[in-house]
Amino acid sequence: MVALRCLVLLFAALVAASPALLPRQATVTVTEFPPAAAPTSPAWNAGEVDLYPIHSSCNATEAAQIRKGLSETIILARHARDHILRWGNSSSIYQKYFGNASTGEPIGWYTKIADGDKANILFRCDDPDGNCGQEGWAGHYRGSNATSETVICPLSYEVRRPLEALCGFGWDIANGATNFYWASDLLHRLLHVPRVGEGVVEHYAEDYESVIELARTESRLSVRDSDTLQYFALEVYAYDIAVPGEGCAGKVAGTSLEVASATGAVVSMSSVEAGSVTGTPSSTLSEEPPLPRIAMSSKTSTMRSPSCKTTTSPSG
Repeated sequence: MVALRCLVLLFAALVAASPALLPRQATVTVTEFPPAAAPTSPAWNAGEVDLYPIHSSCNATEAAQIRKGLSETIILARHARDHILRWGNSSSIYQKYFGNASTGEPIGWYTKIADGDKANILFRCDDPDGNCGQEGWAGHYRGSNATSETVICPLSYEVRRPLEALCGFGWDIANGATNFYWASDLLHRLLHVPRVGEGVVEHYAEDYESVIELARTESRLSVRDSDTLQYFALEVYAYDIAVPGEGCAGKVAGTSLEVASATGAVVSMSSVEAGSVTGTPSSTLSEEPPLPRIAMSSKTSTMRSPSCKTTTSPSG
C-alpha cells in the first residue's frame, strides 16, 4: 500500500514538471518603427571654403610649395592675432608698430587671413598677364585684370624661405626684406585681395623707418598699413616663437635707429630722418617699396630678395 502511494506521488510530481502539460503562453509580436526624421536645414556655414584655392595651372610641385607657404601664413597671422589678444596694447612691440591705436583692427585683419572664408581668392602659376618674365618679378597681384587673383612666378620657388628659418641667413627685421619668407610674402599678397583687405589695407608707409614713424604720428593708419602688418607679425613671431625672448629685431644699418623690443626698449629716431608720411596710400604699382639688401653673416654672400609686383595691365 505504501509502495502504491509513493508511486502515485511520483507520477503527480512528473506531471507537474512536464512543460507539455503546462498551459500554452500567448505570443505577442511588436513592430517598432524608427522616429520620423526631423526636417533639416542647411548648416549656418554651408559652402565655406577652408583652404585657399590654387589654380590648376600650378603643377604638383608648385602647388605643394604654395600650399605650404599659405599654411605658414596662417600660422604667422594667427600668432600675431593671439599676441595682441594676450597682451593688447601693453605690448611694446604693438606700441612700436601701431602706436596708441585700438587693437580691434589688426586683430580683425589677422583673423580674416587665418580663419576667414577663403572663397573668391585664387593663386595661379600661368602668368596670364605676361609679367613673370620681367627681371625680379617673383609674383604679382593682378589688380583690375582679375581682382581676386594672384600670380606666383617661378622666381618665388628659388628665393623664398620657410617660416622655421625666421631669423636665419643673417636676416633681421630692421634690414631684411619682408618677402624673404613665404609666410610674410603671401600675407602681403592676401592683403591686396579685396576679400581680405577690403580696399582699406594699403601702403601708407614706404619702408621700415617710415613704418616706425607712422606709428608715432598717425597710428590710425598703421593698423591698416600693409607693411606694418607684415613687420609686426614677423617681429612677434621671431620674439615669441622663433628665438624666444630674443627675436631678431636688429638695428637699421648705418643709423642709430634703435629698435624697440618686447622688454620695452625705446625707439630713438634722433639721428635718422624717417621717410615722409603723407597719410595717403602710395601711388606706386609695386606691391612693396624697393627692398633693402639683406645683411648676411660673414659666411654667406649678400643677396637681394626680389620685390613682388602688382599689375593692372599686361604691360605691368
